[in-house]
Amino acid sequence: MAPKVDGIVLLPARQEVCVARPGGQRRDAQNSAVSVVALAQCRYRRPMEPHRLDPRTARRIAISSQLLASTRPTSLSDVVRHLTLLQIDPTAAIAPTADLVAWSRLGSAYRPADLTHALEQERSLFELDALVRPMEDLGLFRAAMAAWPQGPRSRSWLEQNASFHRDILNLFSRSTRPLLSREIPDTSIVPWQSSGWTHQRNVGQMLEFMAMRGEIAIAARRGRERLWSLAERVYPSQPTPVLTAEESLRVRDERRLVALGIARAKSTKMPLEPVDVGEAGEPAVIDGVPGVWRVDPAALGQAFDGRTALLSPFDRLIYDRVRAQQLFQFEYTLEMYKPKEKRRWGYFALPILHDDRLVGKLDATADRKSGVLTVHTIHEDLPFTAGTRDAVQREILDLATWLELETIHR
Repeated sequence: MAPKVDGIVLLPARQEVCVARPGGQRRDAQNSAVSVVALAQCRYRRPMEPHRLDPRTARRIAISSQLLASTRPTSLSDVVRHLTLLQIDPTAAIAPTADLVAWSRLGSAYRPADLTHALEQERSLFELDALVRPMEDLGLFRAAMAAWPQGPRSRSWLEQNASFHRDILNLFSRSTRPLLSREIPDTSIVPWQSSGWTHQRNVGQMLEFMAMRGEIAIAARRGRERLWSLAERVYPSQPTPVLTAEESLRVRDERRLVALGIARAKSTKMPLEPVDVGEAGEPAVIDGVPGVWRVDPAALGQAFDGRTALLSPFDRLIYDRVRAQQLFQFEYTLEMYKPKEKRRWGYFALPILHDDRLVGKLDATADRKSGVLTVHTIHEDLPFTAGTRDAVQREILDLATWLELETIHR
């Protein structure tokens, strides 16, 4: 029988890293739908020797964990639950990034209407801070909502505009339908100051603040415009379990590691969502790569069968550019903000995955009015074999079929 300390069962390090409280449950890393409360109960970790991985194994863990191996998932809900998020971005040179990420996993069976249905009718997903997440994960963000805003500038602006805040809440309470931002009067006392595009966009800024506080939520979208409503009319009436801030952070780190497979414990701070995972998982080192990583133990020792995929520039396989360089020797920069003459790969180049390597970039644009997907250039970071070239062409054809466009190569 394993020893106990203060009622906590201590298991051998290689058998278990996360040790649960009595009555708790260790999350099965392959089943991210297990209660977040059970996962949050994990708290004690025994030091252990790092796993030693060769670069190919590390790459394959990352690819499989991102659902980009040959066996595809079969439902959008499974994809979002496992990945933990889809990013919303207005750039749609080929397709909106949330749809591109879903298509890369599900193939042409995926329809953008599936995402709209899950968000607006089923309410199985919700949108917060430009990220789509599973509704069952809402409890992971309640503590942060209750404490928001943390920054003194935002807190001061909110306090100075307390009457503006109340006006909007009262307007939503009286309204029988969701509202667009342009339907909401600007009664602000102090305008929002910014050097960016949010400067004096007071209604939009207050709506963002109220969403981050969990007071309102995005009920639907009409094109690029968001329809807002009281959170209680969008989020489930049966509340999801609310965790403390510390528990939420721990669970989110665990879930993020399952989605990434292998990641750094600490990395550069990123907008919207971290790319590091704290002390989740187990330590690992990769031959030829400096430093220690964290690896999902359930991803170790798994068979791998790769495929070819075209990825969004915001795809989490390559979103952390440093990690992409260290794991895949893949250099990538999103160049849509660069002048055309200074671009190396294209306005919205799609990274190309083939088997267990990132082998190039696809420079293409979709013109829906003319019904054409124009392929400008296929950049080969690694020289393509005939088999690679055929696989990439099939994937481009599948992309065009999904978009219902004709392919033109220039």
